[in-house]
Amino acid sequence: MTNNKINVLLEAMWQNYLELTPDARSIHDLFAEQNNGLVINDHIALRTFNLNKVNIDTVARPFLEAGYIEAGHYEFPNRKLVARHYQHKDDTLPKVFISELLVEKLSTQAQTIINKLVDQVSDEQVAKDEFCFSGRNWQVSKAEYETLLAESEYAAWVSAFGYRPNHFTVSINHLTSHQDIQDLNQTLINSGYTLNTNGGEVKGSPEVLLEQSSTMAGKVKVTFDDGQSLDIPSCFYEFAKRYPMADGQLYHGFVAASADKIFESTDQR
Repeated sequence: MTNNKINVLLEAMWQNYLELTPDARSIHDLFAEQNNGLVINDHIALRTFNLNKVNIDTVARPFLEAGYIEAGHYEFPNRKLVARHYQHKDDTLPKVFISELLVEKLSTQAQTIINKLVDQVSDEQVAKDEFCFSGRNWQVSKAEYETLLAESEYAAWVSAFGYRPNHFTVSINHLTSHQDIQDLNQTLINSGYTLNTNGGEVKGSPEVLLEQSSTMAGKVKVTFDDGQSLDIPSCFYEFAKRYPMADGQLYHGFVAASADKIFESTDQR
């Protein structure tokens, strides 16, 4: 995949994300106005299950073909998740953070539901570069969603929304208007946005080389295949400030303890 092709894919993912995250457009415009139109995306996050057909390797494929390399591995035992992040030598391209649910760690009932969902995904669908933002490729009922929600907000979220960016991330390092994450957070609060305060408004610290904050996901109406509907938290917008390592290069990884709290930006339980 050429750089032009990956840029087309990333732009399509951004437009798909905006469909569920209208606040992201207004927040992006807020910072664009203050930074000569330039807002750099630090990373994109994607969610999946660790079943062979749709696992991290499957979701990562178009990025690897575009020259991305695996650059970090993370574990979230309390959430029954693992994740990897990928980055490109062209640092104008965002990092890609892909997590997957360890399905075998859930109850037999939840495993049965998730396997039933994934069985409905065709090989043709997963072979497409656009699979990572192809939405819900299965039929799921409100009762199945609620069964998953009782065990894993993550599993329920994926069942309801399918494949799409869970969040994009403003790179604070590339802003001229804000270099301090607390100042940026205050700007967002003053503009009426709700931040994720689980673990504090700022996750991380200069000592761990990464500070992060995020909005709380707004709720959207999701209609299930049995005709019933629910208002469910959709996607959110994140903000990241990176610090230099001993060699002077910016840290490009992620901090599991901070990411664990960022996952709560879609929590409704």
